[in-house]
Amino acid sequence: MNVQERIKALRELMQQHNIDAWIAPSADPHQSEYPAECWKSRAWISGFTGSAGTVVITQKKAGLWTDSRYYLQADRELAGSGIALFKIGQPDTPSYSDWLAQELREHAVIGFDGQIFSAAQGEQLQKAVSAKQIQLVYQQDLIAQIWQDRPAMPAKPVMMLELEFAGESRASKVARIRERLQRAGSDAHFISALDDIAWMFNIRGSDVEYNPVTIAYTYISQDEVRLFIDSTKLSAEVQATLRRDNVVFSEYEEVWAFLQKLPQGTRILIDPEKTSLAVKDVLSQHCTIKEEQNIAFTLKAQKNEIEVQGIRHAHVRDGVAMVKWLYWLDQHIDKEEYTEYTVVNSLHDLRSQQQHFQGLSFHPIAGYQANAALCHYRPEPKTALKIRPEGILLVDSGGQYLDGTTDITRTIALSAPTAQQKQDFTLVLKGNIALSLAKFPKGTTGAQLDILARQALWNHGCNYGHGTGHGIGHFLNVHEGPQRIHVNNYVPLELGMVCSNEPGLYRTDQYGIRIENTIVVVPAETTEFDTFYQFETVSLCPIDLDLIEASLLSQAERAWLNAYHQRVYDTLSPFLNKEECAWLRRETRAI
Repeated sequence: MNVQERIKALRELMQQHNIDAWIAPSADPHQSEYPAECWKSRAWISGFTGSAGTVVITQKKAGLWTDSRYYLQADRELAGSGIALFKIGQPDTPSYSDWLAQELREHAVIGFDGQIFSAAQGEQLQKAVSAKQIQLVYQQDLIAQIWQDRPAMPAKPVMMLELEFAGESRASKVARIRERLQRAGSDAHFISALDDIAWMFNIRGSDVEYNPVTIAYTYISQDEVRLFIDSTKLSAEVQATLRRDNVVFSEYEEVWAFLQKLPQGTRILIDPEKTSLAVKDVLSQHCTIKEEQNIAFTLKAQKNEIEVQGIRHAHVRDGVAMVKWLYWLDQHIDKEEYTEYTVVNSLHDLRSQQQHFQGLSFHPIAGYQANAALCHYRPEPKTALKIRPEGILLVDSGGQYLDGTTDITRTIALSAPTAQQKQDFTLVLKGNIALSLAKFPKGTTGAQLDILARQALWNHGCNYGHGTGHGIGHFLNVHEGPQRIHVNNYVPLELGMVCSNEPGLYRTDQYGIRIENTIVVVPAETTEFDTFYQFETVSLCPIDLDLIEASLLSQAERAWLNAYHQRVYDTLSPFLNKEECAWLRRETRAI
């Protein structure tokens, strides 16, 4: 079936069940940003493959809501589908819930799968449509009834993350969670988020592509820790290791019966953003629910000293792979034929040769010329552009290592750049440097620092539509919270938090520019006025000097760039051959 046929089949089912509108979010039962293939129902019903978006289908209309990262991609992928694009963030764009409240009659029925709809989403939707007394039904998944070739739920082996990499035992983590739980006045904590579970148990998996997590639920009280997981994923050694820390196992599907049998009045803490509406419904029948962020969510954001040191080491090896790849690209781009797809395959091969490499941290973004203006463009074998020794290539990529997760973007000139391209690149670089140099008092948030990365662009009437930085996990998800460098993020930046620093500039149908490094919050100084933090840039890879208009850089900015490039050379050159070293020396020369 094509997209139009799928929508037609869904509408027929909706009519049979007296449902006026169906919502397909981008989620799974664990509210993951990147769900496993079996839960990509929004992508299946719409054809839109971006990581963020919500599809709403009524009997006569259909719409996709997505953010500015995916405007251009959605325009392309929705063409001919009959699905309208609603651009989140535009002043004339209603939320999908407000749109439904306007479109539907009184006493209409909205349907969705309650297992992939968060409790917070359910509450927000109910408020938006309550004036018309619209009913929400979410006990079944209609898309599952028409998705005939739906992939099976993954069941890949679980591995232990050894203490030498994790830096803290699971017993210590459980004790810290229990202490927070007691302070919150709760008896128990139910956790759905896969990365929180992986962190808590020091386990990793590969159920979700690029994210080293395993599909599971967890229940923790003062006297019990229970892991709901497909037991076929656990080797005898893994089971024995977890049992030594008094972990009890139940099968994944047994979670519902377990929750239903919890003692009446159990005070249970759940995160409404990361817990499904279906789970909340079961618990609300007999438990007292307290809604707060997952305790592990905030604990894991502050990396311990061993994790931070591992992250540094991982970025050295990742930097070696990046430099070898940039050298290879420089030597081959005008001699052989490559596409956006094949050049990132070469980078993958070089990363895979590095110690502790476990896989990629996300699908690489390689945008050539106009495709670089698509923030999250994904090259595919059949549609990837051929790369010629001219113009601009943007590559955003990363790796998963036992000791850290990497995420780096470099924009590369394949020929002499234009004056406009050099100005654009330098303005982006100025923003990256400004954030890198920031010193800030304890309690400062990403919202307060975001302007540093944008000021130079704003001064020239330019901007970018995505956030400046996202949190990054430790051999976990490349997107992690709660911290971000974003105008709407008010979480204080704490020691050990890891973020990306990635300002950009995108000219539609021309080119895109982004410079991304990974940064770690580290101590700066304590004075009579306050305790101050700063960022340590851990990514190690040259920034293309050919794209820089040096006259636009201040003395302090030049000093930062020259010092950074010297550190790149000094750190990476011992791992390179003679030719690669000579190339790197040239690419890191002082300006």
